[in-house]
Amino acid sequence: MKNRIFATLLTFICAVTTLFAQVERPKLVVGLVVDQMRYDYLYRFADRYGDDGFKRLLREGFSCENTIIPYIPTYTAIGHSTIYTGSVPSIHGIAGNDWIIQATGQAMYCTQDDSVKTVGASGKVGQQSPKNLLASTITDELKLATNFQSKVIGIAIKDRGGILPAGHFADAAYWFDSKSGNWVSSTYYMQKLPDWVNKFNKLKLAEKYLKQDWNTLYPIETYKNSIQDDNEYEGKWAGEKSPTFPRKTSELMKDIGLELIKTTPQGNTFTLDFAKAAIEAEKLGNNPTGHTDFLCISLSSTDYVGHRYSLSAVEIEDTYLRLDRDIADLLNYLDKTIGKGNYTFFLTADHAASYNPRYYTDQKGNGGYLFLRQIQRELNDELTKKFGHKDLIRRVFNYQVHLNHSLIDSLNLDEQAVKNFIIKFLKKQEGIAYVVDMESGGNMVIPAPLREKIINGYNRKNSGVIQIIGEPQWYNGTPRATGTSHGVWSPYDSHIPLVFMGWGVKPGVSNKEVHSTDIAPTLASLLHVMEPNGNIGRPIVEVLGQ
Repeated sequence: MKNRIFATLLTFICAVTTLFAQVERPKLVVGLVVDQMRYDYLYRFADRYGDDGFKRLLREGFSCENTIIPYIPTYTAIGHSTIYTGSVPSIHGIAGNDWIIQATGQAMYCTQDDSVKTVGASGKVGQQSPKNLLASTITDELKLATNFQSKVIGIAIKDRGGILPAGHFADAAYWFDSKSGNWVSSTYYMQKLPDWVNKFNKLKLAEKYLKQDWNTLYPIETYKNSIQDDNEYEGKWAGEKSPTFPRKTSELMKDIGLELIKTTPQGNTFTLDFAKAAIEAEKLGNNPTGHTDFLCISLSSTDYVGHRYSLSAVEIEDTYLRLDRDIADLLNYLDKTIGKGNYTFFLTADHAASYNPRYYTDQKGNGGYLFLRQIQRELNDELTKKFGHKDLIRRVFNYQVHLNHSLIDSLNLDEQAVKNFIIKFLKKQEGIAYVVDMESGGNMVIPAPLREKIINGYNRKNSGVIQIIGEPQWYNGTPRATGTSHGVWSPYDSHIPLVFMGWGVKPGVSNKEVHSTDIAPTLASLLHVMEPNGNIGRPIVEVLGQ
């Protein structure tokens, strides 16, 4: 009898212990979104990576090797919103970096909020907030679950990279104003910058980094994963004779200003300097209430470097070799300040990027440029001839046609007839594979995976009613454009890295297809909070050891 009572009591104690274990959380979650990072960058430069950056993440963490973006277009604001909401543009409302409100024709920037004011500088740089994001974020759900006792902060050089991940209930979001040289915010979050931010701004680190110039980390002849430094696919700054190293940023910034820091790997270092200052000053991960804090970091410079120099450039290779060191330094800092095993860290990207089409075709591949502005001009001319009126379309952008609905209505034109004419015209253009009338889904005679991405990316209030799908390796740009871009469905734009590491994560690797929408519900499961209210993703149970 005593043995049975003891066994029953032991079972009860174990059950209670398990129950309490289920509500434990890490001290800090750090989300690192590397803007424009392709999945293959985890391995492309691996022979030059150290042991404590990307390799540590892969060694100690769980890598989801086949993480796909499930919508188009693949742009920065949408990517950050999707990662943190588990949702898609159709639901969360962020239809691009910019869009047109279909009901009024008003142009809208993703984080535009004219009702708030800049904090930390002058002008409109701070008139930003998450107001346009319709769905909650995982950071919002953490705040709700802890009765707003968790602290949430977003940081990025780009305003949208800091604001959208931090969500609606964030304690702060900060972004960089190159005109003043300050990290700034808006009155949505605060009335004045904290003392620690003012102290950091006085260091003038952006200027100090630019004065050091940008030379390669290693002898340039050892950069075997890139093409020759002097090539026609890279963009030059005004005043440069060639797009080659060393980049004399100390001289260039005299004309360009501190904006230049964005297009150097030092922009990433600068961002992480600020992030570490935030951890220290805000005591992130050492919350006196005992609740979990969340730091959202987005590294924007990788995107700026890619857009200017293209994937095959020495500049890209050098940027990722330096980023590897920066990540190692950040993880080491977290180990010391929060404690190894006390924090959860994840790395992913908002989108990836394409090879420069001209470089690709020069290697005998198929590809080209969809010059959408020229297509828009020609299309407007043809519409004028057909219907006798100008400006029946507002704009062709985000790979979508935005109609001038109010004008079409006022002229009593048949909108479907206008759309049919546009679709017929677009189908004749070189490089266009499919043209889809979003209000007539029955005509989507296209592969199912593309159809799903189109539907997920279509927001009735903010998206154009006609979707353009280019052929592989074709993207919007002017003929002979340098650098790279993104925005389409192809794997080079939609296959991104995703690695979790630290508290609650079982080390491992999987090639099972998962989506960027699965990140937020995975974090929700790890933190034992509700998934965001617009979530359509599923937890990646392998990450959690389930």
